[in-house]
Amino acid sequence: MPIDREQVVHIAALARIGITDDEIDAYAGQLSDIIDQFEILNELDTSGVEPTGHAGELRGVMRDDTPADSLPPEDALRNAPRREGEYFRVRAVLDE
Repeated sequence: MPIDREQVVHIAALARIGITDDEIDAYAGQLSDIIDQFEILNELDTSGVEPTGHAGELRGVMRDDTPADSLPPEDALRNAPRREGEYFRVRAVLDE
């Protein structure tokens, strides 16, 4: 399925990117090639395949969020490059 210059300009506008005339021609060819590759998938027989939202099984990979005691300040600050009392010392990031 060929993509014309007008479609490339429209896509660039949607993406809010500026492109030159040379890039428009190059992208038109590249996008056409990409769409042609996806057209090959239309040749597959998917009549016995159940529709799915994801290709793989969805499962949570995070552990349960359970409350626990905090680290003691001395353990938390053990490898701090700079500290001030029970706090990390960092450079100022905002002007006062």
